[in-house]
This record gives sequence, C-alpha cells and structure tokens, in this order.
Amino acid sequence: MKTSLYLLISLFILSSCQTSHQVLSKKEDYTFLTDSLKIDPQLEKYKLPGFSLVVFENYKIVYSNQWGLKSANSNEKIDENTAFSTASISKPITSLLCHILEEKGLINLNDPIDKSLKRWHLPKSKFTENNSPTWRQFFNHTAGTSQGGFEDHYEGETIPTIKQSLLGQIPRYDKEIEFLFTPGTSFAYSGGGYVIIQMALEDTFNKPIAELAKEYIFSPLGMKNTTMTQPNEKGFPTNVASVHDKDGKVIKTGLPITPQVGASGMWSTPTDLAKLSIEIQNALRNKNNKVISHAVAKKVTAVTALKDAVGGWSYGWQKSFGYSGYDWFSCNGSNTGVGGNVLATMKDGNGLVYLANGEKPNRFPVMGQTQKKILTLMDWNSKESEEETQEISSDLKEKLIGTYDDFLYGQGMDTKIVEKNNRLYVESLILDHFKGKNDNELVYLKNGWFKIIDYPNPLKFDFVNGKLNAVTLKRDHLSVKVPTKNK
Repeated sequence: MKTSLYLLISLFILSSCQTSHQVLSKKEDYTFLTDSLKIDPQLEKYKLPGFSLVVFENYKIVYSNQWGLKSANSNEKIDENTAFSTASISKPITSLLCHILEEKGLINLNDPIDKSLKRWHLPKSKFTENNSPTWRQFFNHTAGTSQGGFEDHYEGETIPTIKQSLLGQIPRYDKEIEFLFTPGTSFAYSGGGYVIIQMALEDTFNKPIAELAKEYIFSPLGMKNTTMTQPNEKGFPTNVASVHDKDGKVIKTGLPITPQVGASGMWSTPTDLAKLSIEIQNALRNKNNKVISHAVAKKVTAVTALKDAVGGWSYGWQKSFGYSGYDWFSCNGSNTGVGGNVLATMKDGNGLVYLANGEKPNRFPVMGQTQKKILTLMDWNSKESEEETQEISSDLKEKLIGTYDDFLYGQGMDTKIVEKNNRLYVESLILDHFKGKNDNELVYLKNGWFKIIDYPNPLKFDFVNGKLNAVTLKRDHLSVKVPTKNK
C-alpha cells in the first residue's frame, strides 16, 4: 500500500509475452489475448516469478490465464486458485463490508467513529474539536489522518497489534497517528484511517475483521480463495504465491503478515476479485446481484471526494480514469514483492484483474503492458450519446496551449495542452500511461465546459489577462478550482 502518487503511476510499462491459455467463454475465442500479450518472455526478462490475469466482459469471466511460479524456491506453477497478497485492494472490500453491515442496521456510518472504539480512542486535535470524523470520512480518505502505509512482517518476528500500529510503535512510524486537517475539508491517502475502521468493526462486533468479511462477502459470493486471515493464523490457505525481491528471490518466509488487515491484509485471486467486481456491476444495474444491493453498490462507487483526491475517489474505489468512454471503478494494490490491480466499468460488465508476485521493477513493465494491451484490443466502447461540441476559436486555442502544473491529478507532473492537426490534445505522463485506444483530445462542449477524451472530469478554464489562471474540475455534484500557471 502506497501514497496516492504511487497508486496512479504504479504500473510503468514496456513489452510483454506468454504461451498457455484457458478460454472461459463458449461464445467467443479469446486466444488472441494469449497471442498478443506474450507474457512468458517478459517473466524471464524482468525476473518476475509469476503473473495471474482474468478478463471479464458482459458480466462474465471470458479469459483466465496464469504464468510462472508460486515461489522461486519450488517448481509449483501458479494456477487459477493461487492467492496473492492484494495489499490496498483490501480497502474497498473493507468499505463494502461496512456498507453491507449498515444496510442491515448493524452500524451507522454517519456516526462519529470514536463512539465505536474501545481499545483506543482518536487522539485529541485542534482539527477535530468541533468536527469528530464519521466512519464514512475514513473510506474516502477525507478524515484527515496520517500514516499512509505500513511495512510487512514475517513469521518469527514480533507482530504488532493494531493498537501499537495506531500508536506509532511500529517500523516506519515513531508517533501516534494524527490529524492533518479538519475532517471533510481535504484528502490525504491514509492506510492508518482504515486501521481505525478495522478496530471500530472488531470492537463493535467482538469478531476479527476476517470473520466478518468471510460471513458477509467471501462466502456468499463463493470467493473460495479469498481471506483476511494471516499466514500465522489458523485457516490460512496453502495455495498461495510468495513475495519476491527485485532479484527474483523469495523475501524471508515469502508470506507477509499484515496486522493492518482492513488496510492491506486480504489475500485473493484475480478470479475471485473478478467475481466481486461483476457482483458490483450487476448491483449497479440492479440485475442478477445476489449479495450486494443496488443502493450499496451506488454508494461505494459514487465519487465523494474531488478536492486534492487524485482526480476522484469514492468510498474505497479510485475513480480517476476513463477508458473507451466508460466510467470505471478501480483499485491498485502494492506491498513489498507483490501487487496488482482491479479495473471495472460502471456499466456493461467489462474489466480486468491481475496480480503479480514480484517487486516493482519486475512487475511494473508486465502489468503496465498487459493493461494497455487489453484496453486497446478489447472492443469496449460506451454507447452513451455524444455530448454536443463546438469549435475552439484560434484565439482560445492560443490561450490554452502551454505547459502547466498537474491540474488533472495534482501529482506535480507537467501537463501540456498541444495542437496537432488543428485539434487540441492534453499530454501528461499519467494520462499517457492509463490511456486505452483513444488520444486525449480536448473538446469544447456546447455548455461552455471542456472535456478530455477518456478523462472523467469536465473542465472549465479561467483566464486572467489572457493567461490560464485556474482550472475547475467537476464530477456530479462536486467541483474544485485548481490554481495553475503556464510554466
């Protein structure tokens, strides 16, 4: 689990490769993905031990494939049931669990979370004197807490409690978690906030979060290879992928123990995470959903944070990107020696999930190329009606063209507006990495707002003395004005 910057650029890219395949759709042949991805040579090139991938389309898993080994210390191959540490992909599942429990009348997420804490209480702060944070504000990282992420532990080491974690008595932190701003006024990615949620859940129900997640999500959805139990606990699965360092060697015992379960302690497979994604997609259309209600699906995927929120965040899911005209919910996970991503469309039931058991320089090229290839090759195009556009005058074009601070994601990278063939395009390292088939053209809408193709937030440009001074981003009922300048 990492900062919001890492969540955005976590997948840098180059080539890729592969051989064997398994096609799960009887109607279509998806072996073209096998032929195009070519994963196996990449595993060798980048010293990546293993990679697992699932693609789903029209609310069904249509392609599943696995490459490589569970561990560099054995010849056991990864299969469809091999679970990986999912890191921060745990967060939206923790949020979903809480929303399901709220719908059943067991908790109230609008209550101040401190009322539910027993083992420890929120530290006193000038920011919370008159504004005690609610459960809900922790889901979208607007509660204002510190502690972005955590180090893993291994069997034989002293495993801290979550109380010690919040007190800062762990590697990486030497002081108690604190508030950085008034709850609800900004955004700060906080793994520590999810540890507070975990403690509140466990203190309320007198059960580990692992039991609650199994009872209300994993078992009902048939996610047989997903768990929030840890490698040092009874019931931990045996078919798991070990974590590896940049040299392709197993790290310590290979099985990281994460006491901060609600933030980054879940183990799962791409198949199980695809099942979960499809259930959410079905719930969003209120059809064929068995466990998650339409109301809960809408709540956990709606954008609820926009200011400083890396392009948009919901109650657990990242909502920063748009591919092929779709709105997507996604979550990236990264712990030492393992990582992956879930990407799913808000309608039409399309998406992909992948997990890899290598360190960042080993897995990033393979994951990034795989994601880009699939988004390019799959014929996913939203059929929503096109918004009416108008011509951009030459005078307005001249004022817009330039190099600016990152007004799209707030990550300190250059964002350029350039002209090509009499059209304007937006160039950014982040946009380029996550784009699918479409170029990021800047179009002028009839209502006076602008839209970047495959970027989810409409924009309005404000000028002072003929120069761009600020950009307003809008999503649903939220808007934020971002100061900017031509560099």
